[in-house]
Amino acid sequence: MSPYRKLINPIEIMVLATALIVGMTVMTAGIRTANSAEVSHLKTQHKTVKVDGIDLFYREAGRPDAPTLLLLHGFPTSSQMFRNLIPALADKYHLVAPDYPGFGNSAMPLVGEFDYSFDNLAVIVDKFTQKLGLDRYSLYVMDYGAPVGFRLATTHPERIESLIVQNGNAYDEGLLTFWDPFRKYWENPTAETAKPLAGFLNIGATKWQYTHGTRNPDLISPDTWTTDQYFQDRPGNKEIQMKLFFDYGTNPGKYPEWQAYFRTHQPRTLIVWGKNDHIFPAEGAHPYKRDLKNVEFHLLDTGHFALEEDGDEIAKTIRDFLK
Repeated sequence: MSPYRKLINPIEIMVLATALIVGMTVMTAGIRTANSAEVSHLKTQHKTVKVDGIDLFYREAGRPDAPTLLLLHGFPTSSQMFRNLIPALADKYHLVAPDYPGFGNSAMPLVGEFDYSFDNLAVIVDKFTQKLGLDRYSLYVMDYGAPVGFRLATTHPERIESLIVQNGNAYDEGLLTFWDPFRKYWENPTAETAKPLAGFLNIGATKWQYTHGTRNPDLISPDTWTTDQYFQDRPGNKEIQMKLFFDYGTNPGKYPEWQAYFRTHQPRTLIVWGKNDHIFPAEGAHPYKRDLKNVEFHLLDTGHFALEEDGDEIAKTIRDFLK
């Protein structure tokens, strides 16, 4: 009998096959678990954390040990303005985007229950970052996000790795005729001077902020302005927005402090600015180059909410900049 006949013993073959199948199953399960963990970091999570007794909603994606981007939204929106940017960068970066009190899905204490000032919004966001353990991050600031973010930067310059500025002002040159009725309100807050500003809180004005200056308004989803307007139309919210309209007048006085921060600390800065923005026109973008030596400058052919029309280009530019 050939000595090789024992290798085809049916029992031994069955045992060997079973061991092989079990081994492959374990290996496949391990790969699947690893892949699931990787994919979970790419998906945006929607969370809430309590800061000074206030529920703050935020969006988060990416590995917590990756470089962090703190995304600060503008008016009249919320972290939803970053809904597409977050997953576009989550493979390489840790992205965190809070809603301020009174905005989006965060709690909305009434005017008499909370100090709606840019100083206080910055304090709340600062405490939010500490609560999440964000001790180093790049700042993406837009619109209201600029006065909030630049307050953070001047208070904690050691935490700022870089700046990404999109239609957020820090220079007098950026406040043109659009701001004339606001200046009257800052100087003399009466029912008469408040009346023109109340017009910025209706659905027509909210839609205009998204569509004005865009190359193709049909590309802008109506979900944007209808979502923002839903939150603005909550009882008591218009009083909140008027309070912040008035307090915005405190920001120009801080421009010299922010500019001194730029000159002293020279944070690496990326400007991605919708040049057709009537609220924060391109005149406010250029002066950053006066104080910052390490600045990358891009004017985009779009409007106020540049991420809506040029989000893919902005994501790619951010990726190249941070890399």
